[in-house]
Amino acid sequence: MAKGMTKSEVIKTLAEKTDVDRKTTIRFMDNLVALVVKEAKRSGEFLIPGLGKAVKANRKARMGRNPATGETIKIPAKTVVKFRLAKAFKDSVVPPKAKK
Repeated sequence: MAKGMTKSEVIKTLAEKTDVDRKTTIRFMDNLVALVVKEAKRSGEFLIPGLGKAVKANRKARMGRNPATGETIKIPAKTVVKFRLAKAFKDSVVPPKAKK
């Protein structure tokens, strides 16, 4: 599987495509990430149109097993963040199979 782009490569590409200097692009990316974190904490979700949605989700407590010893353990409840891709994005990356 191919290696993804690094942060530097993303910033360089965006700066070139938008004719904006690298410092401004870095500031924009940092502010976007900060906004996503702030809004996801506050409201529980953040939508990036055309890409997807970051959503806070609660996981219930459950019983699990220690793989090394086989011992049964209790896994506590916790809050996690999930990213749900937009359908249009998924379909453009991996086109849906034709129905028979």
